[in-house]
Amino acid sequence: MSLPNVVFLDRATIPSQIELPHLPFDHQWIEYDFTSPDQVIERLKDAQVAITNKVVLDQNILQQLPTLKLIAVSATGYNNVDVEYCKERGIAVTNVQGYSTQSVPEHVIAMLFALRRNLMGYHNDIAKGEWQRHKQFCFFTHPIGDVAGSTIGIVGSGALGQATAVLAKAIGMKVIFAERKGVEVCRDGFVPFEQVLQNSDVVTLHCPLNENTRHLIGKPELGLMKSNAILINAGRGGLVDEAALVDALKRGMIAGAGVDVFTEEPADINNPLIENIDLPNLLLTPHVAWGSDSSIQKLANILMDNVAAYLEGKYQNRVV
Repeated sequence: MSLPNVVFLDRATIPSQIELPHLPFDHQWIEYDFTSPDQVIERLKDAQVAITNKVVLDQNILQQLPTLKLIAVSATGYNNVDVEYCKERGIAVTNVQGYSTQSVPEHVIAMLFALRRNLMGYHNDIAKGEWQRHKQFCFFTHPIGDVAGSTIGIVGSGALGQATAVLAKAIGMKVIFAERKGVEVCRDGFVPFEQVLQNSDVVTLHCPLNENTRHLIGKPELGLMKSNAILINAGRGGLVDEAALVDALKRGMIAGAGVDVFTEEPADINNPLIENIDLPNLLLTPHVAWGSDSSIQKLANILMDNVAAYLEGKYQNRVV
């Protein structure tokens, strides 16, 4: 019997300094930094195991890969894989969860402090020579707010939302969790969605993207928020209407926004957020909230353990 053929289609999605644990059995390992759509079938034609982060494996591709037995997704989201087809054809699919419960909340809090205290604004003013022009030991060109004592509204009560709540409480914030939008009767411990928008000094998004949450935050929702409020999205790009957010920032409807995720990634230069990156109250990062070294190493460990578990006949972190 030939050795299992394991192919990683987009190894470059994991930084080179992160070590992938070795599988505890003989196998053939092939990795590619990137794989374009027209390269997928050729690269997987003899594979029993495919590892992918964002490479799309749809029905058209999968039906041309008769040897494929497992798709190990090196992320939590698996919308790039046709799981229904996999279920029909007996192809196992695994994903990785729980690896970024430290990294994402820290990124959210970092964005919050940077925006509330206008760190980028002061950095840029120094670069422009404002300090020398003011001729004082300090200068105040932007308002500086305290985070302690303010209210953070968290949309999404899963592991990331809960971990963000822990950090927020540790720095003296009041935490409220939003009930699902449109739900009239709240669960214990939850506050109506619209009320959270109205009462929060900071709103942070940690819910999944689906038909019910696409453009969860648009012009009407931004209009409900306080004029001094900050919106942070480290969840999914489609949760926010990006054009409406830029308009709200320009009009002063809200005080600032921190965005780590975009509707399309990489974001096109015509994306409203990219076009307005110079706004002083807009802080952008390229989908890296999850990406501390310790978080990615944990992801790599779970990923490879998923592959090993499947080949050992174990049912672990299975989507289908």
